Amino acid sequence: MVLPKVSREYRSQGSGYRALKLQESTVSQPQDSEVLIKVHAVSLIFRDLLVTNGAFPGTKENVVPCSDMAGEIVAVGSKVSAWAVGDRVCADFTLDHTHGEITPQAQATCLGGPIDGVLTEYITVPAHSLVRIPEHLSYEEGSTLPCAAVTAYNGLTGPRPVKGGDWVLVLGTGGVSMFALQFAVASGANVIVTSSSDEKLKLATKLGARHVVNYKTTPKWDEEVLKLTNGKGVDHVIETGGSGTVEKSVGAVSYGGYIHIIGAVSGGDAAIPIFPTIFKAINYRGIQIGSVEKFEEMNRLIEARQIHPVIDKVFSFENAPDAFAHLESQKHVGKVVIKVA
Repeated sequence: MVLPKVSREYRSQGSGYRALKLQESTVSQPQDSEVLIKVHAVSLIFRDLLVTNGAFPGTKENVVPCSDMAGEIVAVGSKVSAWAVGDRVCADFTLDHTHGEITPQAQATCLGGPIDGVLTEYITVPAHSLVRIPEHLSYEEGSTLPCAAVTAYNGLTGPRPVKGGDWVLVLGTGGVSMFALQFAVASGANVIVTSSSDEKLKLATKLGARHVVNYKTTPKWDEEVLKLTNGKGVDHVIETGGSGTVEKSVGAVSYGGYIHIIGAVSGGDAAIPIFPTIFKAINYRGIQIGSVEKFEEMNRLIEARQIHPVIDKVFSFENAPDAFAHLESQKHVGKVVIKVA
C-alpha cells in the first residue's frame, strides 16, 4: 500500500474551538513498535472544550486536540506482530497505560493534552496502546469508546463491581452517563437517571432506566432517590456534575456506597461534606479513564450484550468546530462525533 505523504489536522491557534486551524503535516513511516492509523472518526469529550480554551492543565502549545478515535491500520513497524494492515482499532486514551493503576509517567502520554491528539487524518501510535473495535460497531460508534465508555466501565467495576440487583444513580445524559446506564443495565442493576430534560429522560427509559428524575421539577432529587430505593440509597453514583451535585450525591448514596468522581460539568471544585461522609462510611473514587486491559475487558461486555453507543449527531471533518459548539450547548444525548474519513 502506498502511504499518503500529507495529513490534514486541526491545531489550536488561540483561545476556543473557533480558533482551531485546519493545516497539513507530513506523514512518516511508523517506527519499529508503532502503527500508522487512518482515522475514520473522532468523538468529543468535555475535556476537549477545556483544551481548546486553554483551561486544561498540562496542555502543550499549538496542540492537535481530542483523544478518542477509531481507525484502520495502514502500516505497521518491523517489530509489530499482533496487528496487521486493515485491522480496525482504537488507541487507548493514555497511550502507555496498559494495565493496573495510572502513573505520572503514563499520564504524560494522554492524547490531546500533553501530546498531540487525534483530530487528524493519520496518526502514529505505539502498538501496545491499541484495542480492537467490536465487529458489530461502526467506526463512528467505535470512536466513542476510549474515554466515555472506558470511564463508565471503570467506575462500575472497581473494588466493589456492580452486580445484579444493585442500585446505580447516573447523573445526566452525556457520553459517560449513557454508557454507565447501558453497562449497569447489562449487568442486571437497577438504574436511576437524572436530567433537566423530559425528552432526554424518555431515551434513558428506552435504554433500560428503571426510574428517571427531572432535577428541575424535583430539585430535592436526592430525597427522591431515597424514596425510590425504600430509604436505602444507591450502591453507586456516577458523579459527573462536581461541586453543583456532589452534596446531593452524598444524600442519595447508601451507607458504605461508592461515589465515582468523573467530571465537573457544573464547574468548580467540589467541597466534600466531611461529617456525612464519615457517618455513612462513603467511598469516593476518582476515575481517570482506564487501561488497555480495562478497555479490552469492557469490549467483551459490549460484544456479549451487543451494545451500541448512543450517538447524538455526526459532523464532517471540515465542520469540526461546529461539533465542539454542539457539545458546548449540552443539548446532546450521548456522544458527538466527527467523521474524518
